[in-house]
Amino acid sequence: MTHDFDKSYWDEHWQQAQTSGSTAVRQSMPNPYVARETSDLEPGTALDAGCGEGAEAIWLASTGWHVTAADIASSALARAAERAAATGVTERVRWVEADLSTWTPETQYDLVMTHYAHPQLPQLDFYDRIANWVAPGGTLLIVGHLHTPASTGHNHHPPTEASATAKTITARLDAKTWQINTAEEPTRTVPGRTVPLYDVVVRATRLR
Repeated sequence: MTHDFDKSYWDEHWQQAQTSGSTAVRQSMPNPYVARETSDLEPGTALDAGCGEGAEAIWLASTGWHVTAADIASSALARAAERAAATGVTERVRWVEADLSTWTPETQYDLVMTHYAHPQLPQLDFYDRIANWVAPGGTLLIVGHLHTPASTGHNHHPPTEASATAKTITARLDAKTWQINTAEEPTRTVPGRTVPLYDVVVRATRLR
């Protein structure tokens, strides 16, 4: 089964998430890779591409970053804005409703990150696209789904078209332009889930 990762798909996804208590709790917690991979960076400007309900963007703003957070789902952005207000970081986050397959920011950023975002274009093409939004000297952080034999056979595995590997992602990053800092495929458990998450994490610094 293939998925149309359009506005209707994501609006429905987030509306369902907001009716699930356990899912809501999970979505309020930032991805653990964000803190690990940005702790040595000087806060500056950041873009969260496909921010969902804003957990990562809000966490980043709370550590001093000025964040532009973009997503196609208006319901997710509304919830994200509520959470930002409750956390006291409203002035450091700008929420943008945008289709990441066509939208282009007006500037480059010190940090561009994405977490499990799947717009209407091939996954690796999406990563190529957001890599162009990193300023020279800046950081690209990709956290995605890893589709493995172990992740199949249950109702929680990601679709193949929404997955990538560390090798396929880093192969698209020209060594003359990018320094690879992290390229791994970790497995982690999440409270409320009966199966582990199989992730791919790539962090790279733009050299020029």
